Amino acid sequence: MAFKNIPPSLVALLLQGAAFLLVSALVPLTGLAISLPILVLLCGLLAAFFSHLAGLARWWLVIQLGFVPGLLGMLMLNIPPAYYLCAFLCLVLVYWSTFRTQVPLYLSSKQVWHALQGLMPPAEFSFIDLGSGLGGVLTHLASARPDGHYSGIESAPLPLWLSWLRIKFGGYRNCKVYWGSIWDQSLCNLANYDVVYAYLSPVPMARLWHKARAEMRPGTLFISSTFEVPEQQPQLKIEVTDLHHSTLLVWRM
Repeated sequence: MAFKNIPPSLVALLLQGAAFLLVSALVPLTGLAISLPILVLLCGLLAAFFSHLAGLARWWLVIQLGFVPGLLGMLMLNIPPAYYLCAFLCLVLVYWSTFRTQVPLYLSSKQVWHALQGLMPPAEFSFIDLGSGLGGVLTHLASARPDGHYSGIESAPLPLWLSWLRIKFGGYRNCKVYWGSIWDQSLCNLANYDVVYAYLSPVPMARLWHKARAEMRPGTLFISSTFEVPEQQPQLKIEVTDLHHSTLLVWRM
């Protein structure tokens, strides 16, 4: 794919712009009086078609189709610009580098928390959550297994701050959260942990597996929620009966 080294969000924006320019150039040549709603629909259809040709995920096609109609609808509502700015800032604080990492904010369910609890080592251990979100996994395990030492890494400011408050005021002395990237070796050396847990997205799993293989000690556990490692069969699969039909994929290194 020609766009494989470009973040999908940027590819989608470029294709949306290309669709708009093409429709703007071709419609006057037809000499037809086309209404604004039809023009907007044509832009969406063309952007979705371009996105399909570019190999973007299917859900991007829905976004591309509805982007310009949604934009027109919001303009018609005449909402004050300050509201858009506030919404944008909130999204930035929550999703931060998602456009680059392609890892959105996924929250593990309570059923997953309990399933993870059953996978913890029998004696004192260290656990890290790669992309710890709001800290639900960490605080549950810290309560259920106080003999463990729990760390989390989160790159989005607002979830990190909320998880820090949750840990601080919940009195979880065996929990710590850090702001940064899981690829930062000084911050995230997997050799320091007995259990490594990740609920990310399909995109980074191959790279994360290479990191885990290079750093984790023999006998430690690598657990991925839902997302598989390409060409690597887990030694254990645990089906979780939650809303997302999660599956815990477990490897002993």
